[in-house]
Amino acid sequence: MPTTLANDPGEIRSLTGLRLFAAAWVVLFHFQFTHGQLLERVLAPGFAFVTTGAMGVDLFYVLSGFVIAFTYLPRIGVRFSWTASRKFIWARVCRIWPVYAVVTMAFGGWLLFKASYWDLAEPAYQNVQPTVSVGAWLQQMFMVQIWWRPWHDGASWVGPAWSISAEWLAYVLFPVTALLFWRLRHLPRWLLGAVAVLVMAPEAYLCFTTGSPYFPFSWMSRILTGFTAGVLVYLVVRDIPRTDRVRRVATWLSWVVVALILGGLVFGNWLGAAPEGTERGGLVLVLFPPLVGVLALAGSRGIGRLFATRLAVHGGRISYSLYLIHVPVFEVLWTAMERIGVMHDDGTLATALTPLAFAFVFVLADLLYRLIEEPARRALRRR
Repeated sequence: MPTTLANDPGEIRSLTGLRLFAAAWVVLFHFQFTHGQLLERVLAPGFAFVTTGAMGVDLFYVLSGFVIAFTYLPRIGVRFSWTASRKFIWARVCRIWPVYAVVTMAFGGWLLFKASYWDLAEPAYQNVQPTVSVGAWLQQMFMVQIWWRPWHDGASWVGPAWSISAEWLAYVLFPVTALLFWRLRHLPRWLLGAVAVLVMAPEAYLCFTTGSPYFPFSWMSRILTGFTAGVLVYLVVRDIPRTDRVRRVATWLSWVVVALILGGLVFGNWLGAAPEGTERGGLVLVLFPPLVGVLALAGSRGIGRLFATRLAVHGGRISYSLYLIHVPVFEVLWTAMERIGVMHDDGTLATALTPLAFAFVFVLADLLYRLIEEPARRALRRR
């Protein structure tokens, strides 16, 4: 009897591996801000891909909505339960908080060092400087720093951690929103799939027309639409029998969707900058829900085989640590290039250390995963 996602709770390796590519996309986006003509020439051929890397966050949100629904929706969506809700929230805390707290505290110390020892008014490489104080520390530790801010600039000590705060909001709300999502499961698949795409359409349109997805509280729009799209895609595919025919069709569709995403990024780059930015390739945001859905059905076939390799799956498992640590490493590099004479732009030492810093974030992410993230998660879960 063919299995379905509803009766096969095992890991979907292709989606785990996809997390690595989403994280690496964000890493490349931030890496482009490293000074150096050689790096500019190296990244130039992939300009369409590199400059739209902020959309890796949106892909993360769709993946998160799908995986959370896959793992928890049948458990807590049937009826509200304080016990089930508490277990869900605690499981999320165990998963995201330990390594987040360690990286945030360490980088906060670095910002304090730069502000006090070097007397720098702008110690962080952010358009708006984050506040480093006891009150701000409490907000960072409780992961609520973005909740009442219209813009994500300066919200987090570790710049990209604003998205962790936004995702934490989705987790906190999920025990309630799951009650609604679960009652949508009997709606026609075509309708659920259409809504999953449509909720991503406004941001895609904004990117295409203005070149930028940002507006007041756009962070809230991104997490709510991306997470919702991921949950709806799960409802679309959860009961589809994964027969050979379904897998074959999903495999071909996965190739088509990936080709359309790459083509859309190139097309957006070809159109050139819009009034507010260069992210016109964001029109492909509407393809993220279909990508997650077809990969879930295809499994380790076709392009899913690339995402399901041992290396990619391990990369997906360390992707959270990678997402958290890459900007702190880059900011240390950028500070050295500004403060140390022999590290000046296009100098021999800076040119040699720049690619090493890029590789180092992956090594450090692996260490954080092995030494902090996973051991702490297991220890806390036992409590």
